[in-house]
This record gives sequence, structure tokens and C-alpha cells, in this order.
Amino acid sequence: MRRFNTEGPIRPEDHYHVPPLDRVDLDQILDMIQHKRYFVLHAPRQTGKTSALIALRDLLNRGSDFRCVHTNVEVGQAAREDTGRAIRAILSRLASRARLLGDEFLHNAWPDILAESGPDDALSEALTRWCMADPKPLVLLIDEIDALVGDTLLSVLRQLRAGYEQRPEGFPQSIVLCGVRDIQDYRIRSSSGEMIAGGSPFNVAAKSLRLGDFSEAETRALLAQHTDETGQVFTAEALKMVWTQTQGQPWLVNALCADACFDHAAGRDRARAITAAAIRDARERLILSRRTHLDQLAHKLEEERVRRVVEPILSGTDEPGYHLRDLNYVRDLGLVAQGSPPRMANPIYAEVVPRELGYVLQDSLNQDAAWYVNTSGGLDVDKLLAAFQSFFRAHSEHWLERFEYREAGPQLILQAFLQRVVNSGGRIEREYGLGRGRTDLLILWPEGEDPSDLWSKFVVECKVFHEGKRQSLEGTIGTGVEQTLRYMDRCGSEAGHLIVFDRTDGKRWQEKGFRRAVRQDGRTVIVWGM
Repeated sequence: MRRFNTEGPIRPEDHYHVPPLDRVDLDQILDMIQHKRYFVLHAPRQTGKTSALIALRDLLNRGSDFRCVHTNVEVGQAAREDTGRAIRAILSRLASRARLLGDEFLHNAWPDILAESGPDDALSEALTRWCMADPKPLVLLIDEIDALVGDTLLSVLRQLRAGYEQRPEGFPQSIVLCGVRDIQDYRIRSSSGEMIAGGSPFNVAAKSLRLGDFSEAETRALLAQHTDETGQVFTAEALKMVWTQTQGQPWLVNALCADACFDHAAGRDRARAITAAAIRDARERLILSRRTHLDQLAHKLEEERVRRVVEPILSGTDEPGYHLRDLNYVRDLGLVAQGSPPRMANPIYAEVVPRELGYVLQDSLNQDAAWYVNTSGGLDVDKLLAAFQSFFRAHSEHWLERFEYREAGPQLILQAFLQRVVNSGGRIEREYGLGRGRTDLLILWPEGEDPSDLWSKFVVECKVFHEGKRQSLEGTIGTGVEQTLRYMDRCGSEAGHLIVFDRTDGKRWQEKGFRRAVRQDGRTVIVWGM
């Protein structure tokens, strides 16, 4: 039985999959190879890059025009800037990959070439001799190129560039560099952070291609393979939830479905349909597990250029302080979506980020959902937000000082407070993005024990106010109430709350803290000043 794949390249006989070459512009790639082009293929981690390269290798080797070798240079990463060690490891791996395809030339030749030419020319010389030894043009696919750093990356790129004019008789016909980042972000730095090369040392690249996420149709086709092979169906609501929660990010799609269909005992009963509730539960288990994919993503939040992009998205500001190269980098990581204005790439990442940033606070809170549940089992959101207002007054200064993401600090404190309480029985959905001027939170609380029962919905809208910046406090409240009402309409919420975080320097709590009810269009929004 095949399964959903979350580890490494797909094996068609073992894994449900979208055919890798269907996800790229194959005609364009073959045309560039035919015309001796060097180019870049990049995409976020665990999106199928290596699977696409292996499929391309196999396609080319089935033909008669080229010989193609795929190699992974990540073996050189441990050597850091010890170029000698790194080039030795890279040549050894390249020879091993070629030998698996029946080509022994490098296996016998590379040690002598390294001894004669030294690490700064051995790769270039080895490729030259290898190409001259066989009249069939060589296509070289180099994976994980941006795992290399500093002098090692600089040396590899310059040696690949050095033989460019000798192709195809004395150098590869075509070279594809594959990694997370685009070639424009190959800013060569030493391990200490010092810039050691300006611009790109691989300026012969003709084009940079990006492997995208699954489309909605591809996501549904992947899940249909499981139904075809096991008879287990996904309900229409479950199919929709997989797509909306992942936005087609390949690892997330596979991880959600692997959990729901294989890892969780109930899902292994093929007579039971996979429901939206099963996908929702799998999503929560996935987030809590901090699997490597999500943990690596969370680790990137510590980088300054990631913070410069993500922080204004979390706070909803319309005054970003980042450069375009910062935004492109975070998009290359897959953390932020490709479109404009910038937003988190999918709801799961939008959930992971504030949880990660507020984890210590959330873990330290002594809160129990029972404190805010009324006698009929409903959630008393007014009581919950009153408790948060008291908590914010007493502790916000301490916690804001501890956050690296200080501009988004109030929103992170709120979400950490709500997360600990609401996750005891309900859940939170988040919407935020650059230029929105607000953060939208939707609290969902079950009206019964059955997950298929109706859920009560409570909108919590957050806005930040700075005295003297364009709008008055009353103007901010007025705009916020209108936004809250629109969000209530969209969500079908019966209650709306607007929180205004006053970040004016030197202002006393007595001036900032209040609660008032604003009646508009026949509905009431509770406004909380903090």
C-alpha cells in the first residue's frame, strides 16, 4: 500500500504523488538544456525539488541525446569554509552518483585531479576531463547548492563559471543549481558574517525558475489516489479544509493526510470517511508535534531579515521597514506568500508563528478555560477579555521587554493568553497581513460535545493606536468598529470585540484602559482600551 510522503524524494511505487515533471514547465527546461543554458531551480524546503530533479535525470537518461547526473553537495556543508575538505567531499559524492549510473571515470580519476589541481580548481578540472572522456554531452543537476557557505560556496560557483565557455565538449552542456534561495540571494559571507564577495560569482545563469506549491486541483488529485487505492473517502468539507489550511504546500498536505489516514487509529478504519473534524485534529497534532519542517521554519524567525518582514505582518502595520531583498528571502523560505500585500503563506504557518513567538508566555500562564465557561457551557468572552485587560495592565511591560518582535508584542501577548484558554475546548483562527491596519481573531467555541455540532463564533479585532499619527483615538475606534462589523458579517459571528492597544509613550493606564459598548447598525461592539 502506498502512503503520503513526508520524508525525502517521492518513490512512485511507495508514495501517492503529483508527477514531479507536471509541476514544472518541462518544455522550457528542455529547451534551455538543448541550448546549453545554465539555470537555477529554487523553492522552499520539502516542496519536491529533489523529486523533480531525479525525474528530470531519469527522463534525460532514457533518451539518447544526453547523459545526466544528479548530485547533492550538502556533504560539503560540514566543512564550512575549509575548501579542501568540502571539495574532496563534493567530488567523492559526484563520483559515487555517476558510478551508480554506470560511469566509472570520476571514481578512478578524482583523487589524482584533486592532488594535482588543488581544491580551488579540482572541481572545474574534473568536469573538463569527464566531459572530454565521453562525446555524449553531460547535464549536471546540483542539489542543495545553498547549503554551502562562505569560501566553499564561492569556490564551487566560480569553478562552475570558469569552464562555461568550454561547453559542451569540455564542460557540462547544462548545469542546474537547485536550492531554497534564488541565485540573487547568494550573498557570500564568512562564518563570522563578513561579506567576502559582492554580486553573484555565478553570473552565467540564464534564468531562475521557482517550483510552486500544489494547485487546488493537484491537492485533490493527490488525495483521490488514497481513495482509489483504499476506498476511504474524504468528505467535501475535509477536502476543502486540507486546501484552505495548507494552500497546497506539499509537505503540509502530505503531513495532514498521513496523520489523519495512517498515524491516528480512527483514520486507519477504511470504512470511516475522513472528515473536516479529523483534518482539524490532525492539524492541531501537527502543530503541537513541532515536526522538523515546522521547527526549521520557526527557527528562521530568529533571523533579523525575517523579523523585519514578519513583524509588520503580525501587527498589521502599513509602515514596513524592510528591503525588497528581505521580502524575497522570506518568500523563498516559503514563510510568506508570493502575492501582494505580504501575508503568511497559509493558515498553518499563521498559527505556528505566533505560537512559537509567544510559547514561553503561554506556557507560564496559570489559566483554565473553566473560569470563563458559563453554566450552560458557553464561553463568556466578555469575562475572558476583562481578565486579559487586567493581565495586560499588570504584566505587559515585563513581557514586551522580552519579545524580540516588540512591535507585534501586544498582539502576541493577547494570542498567547487566548491560546491557553481557548484551546482547552475551542480554537482560534487568525487573519493578519501587511497594510491591514489590524489583526483579526475568531474564537470558535463548541455548542455541544459532538465536533460536528454548531460552534459559537466571537470576533476579536485588534488595532494599534499612536497618539499624533494620522488618526485620533476616536477615529481609530470608529474605523475599528466598522472593520469589526464587516468581519462579523463575513464570519457569521454573533458577538464582536475591538481591542485598541494604545502605544503612546508616557501615557498612564488610567488614560488608556477602558471598556465601552458601541452600538452601530443595530449591533453592538465592545471596545476595550489597553
